[in-house]
Amino acid sequence: MILLLLVSLAWAFSFGLIKGNLAGVDSNFVSFARMLISFLVFLPFIRFQKINRKLALKLALTGILQFGIMYIAYIASFKTLKAYEVALFTIFTPIYVTLIDDAIQKKFNPLYLLTAVLAVAGTWVIKRGDVLSPGILTGFLLVQVSNLCFAFGQVYYRRLMAKHEAIKDKEVFGFLYLGAVVVTLAATLIFTPLSTIALTAKQIWTLVYLGVFASGICFFLWNIGSRKVNTGALAVFNDLKIPLAVAVSLLVFGEKTNLQALLIGGAIVVASLVLNEWFARKKLKDS
Repeated sequence: MILLLLVSLAWAFSFGLIKGNLAGVDSNFVSFARMLISFLVFLPFIRFQKINRKLALKLALTGILQFGIMYIAYIASFKTLKAYEVALFTIFTPIYVTLIDDAIQKKFNPLYLLTAVLAVAGTWVIKRGDVLSPGILTGFLLVQVSNLCFAFGQVYYRRLMAKHEAIKDKEVFGFLYLGAVVVTLAATLIFTPLSTIALTAKQIWTLVYLGVFASGICFFLWNIGSRKVNTGALAVFNDLKIPLAVAVSLLVFGEKTNLQALLIGGAIVVASLVLNEWFARKKLKDS
């Protein structure tokens, strides 16, 4: 759980950095650059001899969805949305996490759905006082594509790796980034006029930071953390970054938001996490 909290805090800064420092840079290229850097970070740790082709393919396909297509849609949404709006529209991710996990198990768990809905309610409270920008529907739909891909990827990864406990996460994580590199490179070559790419030193360092830390290390820690908590807690942590991101946008990047709504909504999100943990411990004690 500590890993998920630390990553949530780190990701809270990414929204403002992307909107403030990478405005005007093609979204597909940004996605590709981040994933390429992340792949290079984890390339030395891949154990090619230890991983069979079937598992490597499954991991690469997971990366195509969870990181590749997710980032293509996510970065593109910044064209029509402000940083805090992108953060706020990720409120549906915990619902997707819960429903996807239940669908895989072919069952319905009302407890985990309850905590996820409570987390969404908290972020909805934050959203109420905000004035949304033009082009909101396009941005909203792009964020939902991103949410679905990220939700499916993390649920599938924790289930896939549960069947291979002898393999360490660092030994296979590069395969996820490899899949993401392939799809983001394809999108860049097809849709991006490469002659228009001209980066400033500030933008290059922002991409390096996002690729090495926010994407590379943080996604690695997130997927490890997701294997150590139940589905309800995982769903809640998917929304915890939202009040944190709004707070960072307010205090660090100078965006305006409703402070009262932020405090109330953030308290509800935290309460959902506490409730989830209480139910989980009670269930473990009764079993």
